Amino acid sequence: MTVSVHGLPSLVREGLEVAPVPPELTGPRWRTVTSCSSDGREGQLVALGGVADLDGAERLVGKLLLAREADLPEDLALHDAGRLVGREVADARLGALGSIAEVLRGPANDVWVVRGPMGECLLPVVDAVVSEVPDEGPIAVRVPAGLEPGGGAR
Repeated sequence: MTVSVHGLPSLVREGLEVAPVPPELTGPRWRTVTSCSSDGREGQLVALGGVADLDGAERLVGKLLLAREADLPEDLALHDAGRLVGREVADARLGALGSIAEVLRGPANDVWVVRGPMGECLLPVVDAVVSEVPDEGPIAVRVPAGLEPGGGAR
């Protein structure tokens, strides 16, 4: 069973190569995810290539699974709460909205809680609202009608 860390969504998928850390002293350092399923609870049931019995699986308990950065989704920055909280957010129409105070995880998409001088705004993290997270500066968003901070009164 795998559980995501640092508030990130689970990124484990079939075919992904992962390195259990800390590694075993001998044997392969990289394993391929051969199956991955979820039963609705937190975490995923994962099978790794080369782990054929309960003893091998038990040796992985408590380890982190690392993946190559190149194998991560392109939109990972949209979901990394550690990098998002505190970032400034601005809308072309409304101007500066404030900063991201919290990232809420939802079944369909994340929601950013943005707090600023106009009040609180809940922004769904979907393509129509936010398309990218630049390395620096404010994050440009398009606030949908009805979701403006302070109830839209300006």
